[in-house]
Amino acid sequence: MSNHPSQTLAAFAATLRFEDIPAHVVRRAEDLFLDWFGSALAGKGARPVETIERFALQMAPGNGDSEVLISRRRTTPLFAAMVNAAASHFVEQDDVHNGSVFHPATVVFPPALAVAQALGCSGRDLLVAAVAGYEVGIRVGEFLGRSHYRIFHTTGTAGSVAAAAAVGRLLQLTPEQMLDAIGSAGTQAAGLWEFLRDAADSKQLHTAHAATSGLMAAYLARDGFTAAKHILEGKQGMAAGMSSDADPARLTDRLGERWALAETSFKFHASCRHTHPAADALLQVMQQHVLTPQQVVRVTAQVHQGAIDVLGPVVNPQTVHQAKFSMGTVLGLIAQFQRAGLKEFEEAYNDPRIAEFRGKVHMELDSEVDSAYPVRWIGKVTVETSDGRILHGRVDEPKGDPGNTLNRAELEQKALRLAEFSHAAMEDEMGAAFRRIWNLAQPGKIERFFA
Repeated sequence: MSNHPSQTLAAFAATLRFEDIPAHVVRRAEDLFLDWFGSALAGKGARPVETIERFALQMAPGNGDSEVLISRRRTTPLFAAMVNAAASHFVEQDDVHNGSVFHPATVVFPPALAVAQALGCSGRDLLVAAVAGYEVGIRVGEFLGRSHYRIFHTTGTAGSVAAAAAVGRLLQLTPEQMLDAIGSAGTQAAGLWEFLRDAADSKQLHTAHAATSGLMAAYLARDGFTAAKHILEGKQGMAAGMSSDADPARLTDRLGERWALAETSFKFHASCRHTHPAADALLQVMQQHVLTPQQVVRVTAQVHQGAIDVLGPVVNPQTVHQAKFSMGTVLGLIAQFQRAGLKEFEEAYNDPRIAEFRGKVHMELDSEVDSAYPVRWIGKVTVETSDGRILHGRVDEPKGDPGNTLNRAELEQKALRLAEFSHAAMEDEMGAAFRRIWNLAQPGKIERFFA
């Protein structure tokens, strides 16, 4: 392990070249960008997102080269990143990296796209910046560990550092400047889970803040602004204040050999990722045994502690967004409709049938599931039926994980559904965007996606 892992991580991000990145990682970065693009569009019309958009409209100059996807207006990189980051984390369809329990796309792509458009960078430049942001952010999330995630929303905390790395690469920071950018991002890192108890809007603020604080940190570093050189692992750094199980070795784990971006999962269900393993396992049982919801007396979801920590406080969801953090609601939708998509949440999250099923669902800590987490998210359920049967379901790789991934056709269909849901883009507009995204590695600067 490096005796100064923050410095090693900063040097990697600052010096990463397109030629250093394997072709399959570049292709995966394109996939992740398209997946993020659809999630960002799906945030159009959401009250918390529109509130942040109104704030940006009040505070930002009326022109610029960076695109706000939900409104198609142009503004400065800072405010475009702010709104796009908030929008892409609303419908709970953005990607997740299992081992770090971190949603990279929503904090990496908004500032990277905004800055790339403002600077006239190429799609290739954008991809390199995104890879830098993913590799840094994921490792910071892994470094901070499970104890961090109990209280802190890792996407808000590690996300600030990820955003700084991505923007810093576009600004062509030196390794020394990148270290300062990471230091300034780390000292601004924030995001607490308490909002879940109140069905509050803070989750969108977490991503908006992470994207903009990282962007600001990178621009300040370019102008000579200095920061703590050991902000991650120092005696009064992030880990000291935010973790009890931090592992500095994770910060530099096989840099340049292990591509953490390629380990990132797509989200199939429109809910908190902690619900997905059990949802897939229940769907397996319902289909194999041709069960109706009325035949189910009790469902026990065998879960890891992280699921209990995040989902446990949500007992009686009051909003669509809060329902996405309710295991009972998600499993109720699965039992009733065989899916837990945007439409199902919007129309039925508090349907009497779903509310009744919610009361049948219980979570219990499972030692096998918990010991495998967060590297593997195993889904296990036990279903008791009205005729006395005890049925078991198990899924070792939920739909969307690298070993059970979405192909490009599935990603396009998902993005089309997201855009249709929010009325953010027409099918022909999405088709044009798909073609551009699949060719990001070709020469040519990043233009606006919508006229």
